[in-house]
Amino acid sequence: MAQAAITSPTDVIDFLVSEHKQIKSLFADTLAASGEAREKAFIDLRRLLAVHETAEEEVVHPRAKRKLADGAAAVDERLKEEHEAKTLLQKLEKLDVDSEEFTTMLTELRDAVIEHATHEEKDEFAKLGEQLDGDELESMGRAAKLAEAIAPTRPHAGVESQVANLVAGPFAAMLDRARDAITGKG
Repeated sequence: MAQAAITSPTDVIDFLVSEHKQIKSLFADTLAASGEAREKAFIDLRRLLAVHETAEEEVVHPRAKRKLADGAAAVDERLKEEHEAKTLLQKLEKLDVDSEEFTTMLTELRDAVIEHATHEEKDEFAKLGEQLDGDELESMGRAAKLAEAIAPTRPHAGVESQVANLVAGPFAAMLDRARDAITGKG
């Protein structure tokens, strides 16, 4: 009889897959809302996407590149997708949340992000789960949570690698968090 996998809130895979579910839910909430409720839902979505991608870029992608046979190619594809998503998010930030253009672009982004998450779960997370032991996954989970705690809260297209995040990330995070405090939108 097969045992069910034990999930842990600090296992990097469980943590990031849980966030993928939250992201899908926030897309649904944003698309279903209007006015101030839509703006708030979008801000929550944008923030989660920004910190989530930073954690993946700093913690998961580098390990996948080193540990997986096809890791470099898979990570390169994910980084391209992340760049495109960040670019689209930056465009969305400038639009009226109740405009038809916003709804169309947000729907495009949702579809791309869901496809991206599916690839990550299949091409990176599952394979890392096979290659790494529980202690490594737990350690990566703690590192991912720390990366999110100090990550930028807005998308920064062009900052998709571990090195770029470590160089530009702290300054971008400081500016984002100051902007969030000043505008009350963060």
